[in-house]
Amino acid sequence: MTAQNEIKKSILASLWFMFLTFPIMVIKVNTVTNSIEWRWHNMAIVGIGAFFLSMLWRYLLKRKEEGRKKDQSDGLSIVQRLLHERRFALPGLMIIGIFTLLFPHIFSMYQTNIMISALIFVVLGLGLNIVIGLAGLLVLGYAAFFAVGAYSYALLNLHYGIGFWIALPIGGIFAALFGILLGYPVLRLRGDYLAIVTLGFGEIIRLVLENWNEFSFGPSGIKNIPKPGFFGIEMSMHTTTIYIFYIVVVLVIFTIFVINRLKNSRIGRAWVALKDDEIASQAMGIDKAKTKLRAFALGATWAGMAGVVFASKTTFINPASFTLWESVIILCTVVLGGMGSIAGVIAGALLLILLPEYMRDFGQFRMITFGAVLILMMIFRPGGMIEDVRKTYKFEK
Repeated sequence: MTAQNEIKKSILASLWFMFLTFPIMVIKVNTVTNSIEWRWHNMAIVGIGAFFLSMLWRYLLKRKEEGRKKDQSDGLSIVQRLLHERRFALPGLMIIGIFTLLFPHIFSMYQTNIMISALIFVVLGLGLNIVIGLAGLLVLGYAAFFAVGAYSYALLNLHYGIGFWIALPIGGIFAALFGILLGYPVLRLRGDYLAIVTLGFGEIIRLVLENWNEFSFGPSGIKNIPKPGFFGIEMSMHTTTIYIFYIVVVLVIFTIFVINRLKNSRIGRAWVALKDDEIASQAMGIDKAKTKLRAFALGATWAGMAGVVFASKTTFINPASFTLWESVIILCTVVLGGMGSIAGVIAGALLLILLPEYMRDFGQFRMITFGAVLILMMIFRPGGMIEDVRKTYKFEK
């Protein structure tokens, strides 16, 4: 009976879809001869296609429910189990490490540049993961901190000749200050209200950079930003690209190490407590104001450092590089990968940045496929690609 019901539902879905698409797919008006052409074969194609797609959709939903029940009974998914077992995790990390070291020497400079961009978004995603994944603060203007870091390096180098390595921590500090500046007025806001305020903050930063020509050179941007140096050694374009790749890899490793330590620290547990229940956490003695400000400041720090690396990679920046779309992409990496999960954010960032780049040959269908992947992931994996697993403590007598 279950199979028959599924077939009936799929038939009804195909009939409804045929009815909705009838005027577009079947009727064709020839304005030259004032005649109507009836394309019934299109209706048959739509009906058959809708039926099989409906059956496939229901099958996938059924598998999703079965997988959810299995995960609940087993406790951990397959990916989570592999990440937590040392016998699988250590060899996997070694393979990833060797592949990363050899990547710029195996692949072309174009592929290396794409991977650098993806790794920059990994750092951005991990930084935003502090604010959203751990502290539960929905921020939609995260690209503003990214812009602060990039413009810090560009302007400091332009006016004072400061190099990349000195500008890297300075960019992080400036972004952290802006994070505190944003966090202080919005301490009492939550949810949608916080998202709207942070969205406005991001747009304010972009508009200031676009219109304050004396300070930021407006839409013309800043060009000839120096690439990272190595004790004054002259390097070719290819060597510089490889050098930047390794810098970003080290920055990603450093970010993972710090955020993992923060996650398991007293501050990290306070963030998670505030995310779950603010009233209960305050009753337990957690200072809500200081805890939220720390989340904003630390999350913005990584965006600032990523901005410095971005400016050194592109050697040119303007406000068009820090629009709302960048904030949305960074947010998608966290949500799609798995909020609070470091491995999930890395996987989400690599997928969202690399997938559109490698699908450029599909032209106009590239972004459609990109959107379809996001929709399917949110339906079948609402918790993200790799969900976060909280540590549990068992007291045995």
